[in-house]
Amino acid sequence: MNKSNTQIAMKFGVITFPGSNCDQDMIYVLETIMGYETVNLWHKDSDLQGVDCVILPGGFSYGDYLRSGAIAKMSPIMGSVINFANNGGYVLGVCNGFQILTESGLLPGALRHNNSHKFICKNVFIKPISKSAGITADLDHNRAYKIPIAHGEGNYYCAPDTLAAMKANDQVLFQYSTQDGEVNEDINPNGALEGIAGVCNAAKNVFGMMPHPERAADIELKNQDGLEIFKSMIAHMQMA
Repeated sequence: MNKSNTQIAMKFGVITFPGSNCDQDMIYVLETIMGYETVNLWHKDSDLQGVDCVILPGGFSYGDYLRSGAIAKMSPIMGSVINFANNGGYVLGVCNGFQILTESGLLPGALRHNNSHKFICKNVFIKPISKSAGITADLDHNRAYKIPIAHGEGNYYCAPDTLAAMKANDQVLFQYSTQDGEVNEDINPNGALEGIAGVCNAAKNVFGMMPHPERAADIELKNQDGLEIFKSMIAHMQMA
């Protein structure tokens, strides 16, 4: 456990849905690497156990039937998550978790099939955009972060007026980029609108991203770029 003497006690909850496959990875990063109390929440429960932040991990909830996240949004625990978020609680959705948050109406837009119609699993680079959202505020906006993706439906889309409102309110968290931080359509892995890899809600307490920061957080993997994303989010949670 890597816990400093000055670290503020915080409690995280990671939800497991049928088909989740990144829940234990997320728990490992938060609990073992970062040293925070972390509980595993079951989708059929409604008690969030007093957590400070709820995380919806990656995977294929309910086999991605209908649409990714469309069935998971009806799980009993999601009513509690929605109430928690609407009252200012922090929520992070990664990959399938991002899809569930858009299906639940906690985040704007939707995740469509990749424009290649193929599942994509590889390392990509993302550039932090928002300077006011906690999850990106402490990141270096002049560089790109190497984070893996693994999805078949990561093609972010929203209506033009929604995109304009999001930009005006600094809600675009990440865009896919080159290693040097250049954003262009040539490196867009899935056809996402303007290469958007992550967004937040207007209140900036609900975050969603397709890349997996928990898969780039362990020194054994020779890449800890994802750890910086968690650190930024947690630092701003502690100031709230």
